[in-house]
Amino acid sequence: MSGLYQKCFQAEAHVNACHAGLECGILGQNYPDMEMISFGPTITGAHSPDEQVQISSVQKYWGYLLETLKRIPHKA
Repeated sequence: MSGLYQKCFQAEAHVNACHAGLECGILGQNYPDMEMISFGPTITGAHSPDEQVQISSVQKYWGYLLETLKRIPHKA
């Protein structure tokens, strides 16, 4: 996905490995061999009453998601 990010946005992706992310944590606990990535629009105050999203970043990541889904290999 880093290569696709570079192709889509002509910039290096910010890649960070961390033990965070509610959804990845829950899925990873139940599917320990699953490869996962978490990405999305710019947010602040996640999972709190103060959560906000930078509207201008939503379309960027929607398009990136669609391009990613197009590249999922088909099972034989």
